[in-house]
This record gives sequence, C-alpha cells and structure tokens, in this order.
Amino acid sequence: MPPIFGVLFDGVAYGTLLFLLSVGLSVTLGMMNFINLAHCSFAMLGGYVTVTLMNGLGWAFFATLPAAFIAAAAASVGLERVFFRRFYNASDLEQCLLTIGIVFVSIAAAAYIYGTDQQPVQLPAFLRGSIQFAGLNFAAYRLFLIAVAVLITVVLVATLETTRFGAQVRAAVNNQRMARGLGIDVDTLFAITFALGSGLAGLGGALAIDLVGLDPSFAFTYLIYVLIVVSVGGLGSIGGSFAAAMLLGVGDIAGKYYVPAIGSILIYLVMTVLIMLRPTGIFGRR
Repeated sequence: MPPIFGVLFDGVAYGTLLFLLSVGLSVTLGMMNFINLAHCSFAMLGGYVTVTLMNGLGWAFFATLPAAFIAAAAASVGLERVFFRRFYNASDLEQCLLTIGIVFVSIAAAAYIYGTDQQPVQLPAFLRGSIQFAGLNFAAYRLFLIAVAVLITVVLVATLETTRFGAQVRAAVNNQRMARGLGIDVDTLFAITFALGSGLAGLGGALAIDLVGLDPSFAFTYLIYVLIVVSVGGLGSIGGSFAAAMLLGVGDIAGKYYVPAIGSILIYLVMTVLIMLRPTGIFGRR
C-alpha cells in the first residue's frame, strides 16, 4: 500500500491523543462557559500519578489509569470549591488570569518534585508491538488509543445528550436562577461536571506519556493544541472536538512528513482556514 496510509494512521493516532487531552475542556468550557486554561495541568497531574505509581510502587499500567482519572478529578473538585466557583460569573479576563496562574504553580511544583527530565513509562508487552496489515505496520498502542477515544466519545455523547444529568447541566448553564428554582443543585452539578472534565484530562495525560513524553512544560506545551481542538470543533460539541482533533492530527503529521519546512506551522494554517469557513466551529452551536 502507498505510504500515505501509514501517514494517515499516524495522523489519526496523534489526533486521537489531542482529543483525549481536549475532551475534558470541551465539557467544562463548552457546557459551563468557564475558561479553564489550567486544563492541561490536570492532564500533567494524571501523567505524574501514572509515572509515580508505575516507577515508584510497581503498579501495572492499566491499574494506574483509574488512579490518574481520580487524582485529577479530586484535585479539580478542591480547586473548584476554593477558586473556580467564585469566578463562574466573572469576566473572561479574570477567569484567564486565575487559571493561568494555576498553570504556573503546577509547573513549578512538578519541576520541584520530579525535576525537569522526561519521565519514562514501560508499557505492557502486548502494547509495545505492532500489527501487520496490507504491508503496513500499525503500532498496537496507537490502535489502543484510537479505540479508547471512540469509546469515550460514545459514552460522553450518550451521557450529556440523552440522560437526566446532561439535561440538568444544560439547564444550569442556560439559566442558573431557573435551574435553582426547579430544585437543581447547581453547585454540586458544576462540581461533578468539573471533576468529569478534569478526570478525563488526567486520563489523557496518563495515556499521552508514551507518545509525547512528560515533563513540567507539558501543561503549557499542549494547552495551545487543546484550545485549537475545542475552538475548531465548536463549543459544547463532543463530536466536533473529535472531528477537529482528527483533521488537525492528520494535517500536522502529513505536513511534517511531506513539507517539513512548514510542517510545524501547518496545524495553525488548518485552524485558520477552518475558523474562517466556520467561525463557530465544525459543529458549533454558538
């Protein structure tokens, strides 16, 4: 088969990683209208939880994934109650200043505790190999990431679009006073939603280590990619974030492979074109 299929596969795998990192922000920003620039700090926390449990305590890789989710979710609940809750009705600038300050604190804490070196992890043997098909080698771990992303997309869409919980979240976002009048516990609802979004970030951070590495700069390095995915996909659209991540992932990998001279900026060109064509995002509603 032509090499383009291998490039497409790598692009889809990279897009899957971008989606796993950004889907939580799609929940909090798109549904709660809160600009959480500290989102990738929760992803970094999940990654360091996995590294600590595997390298320090000898846990199996799959056993650390729920722990990464829970640790990031728990940290977000604490920050939501102490800081974020006070800024739900604040201006965009105030929300940005608060959350970017948390990013600086998280980077300094990670550098102090773990140093600035890349943190390695050892994947299970069956995820380190590859599968041959039609003359191409498909990395097993990339196939695993794609499967996880599809599963998360289906579960999230079903939960937020078809359940009572999802209806309550949308009602609380659209009109808090009316939602409280109907007996909805808005504060608890927002805390749960924040925990869900941040927990997914922690899971994405844990799954990203083998592909992109982990160091204290992670929270800044991938923040811009996450914001691009959410804005191109459309606020409040899980499916839109998935489609945007796939387009951007394929575009980025194809650009670096075929036109390396501009490959590093191609993802920004793709973003610019898509936003010009669809200012509200691919599947954006507003």
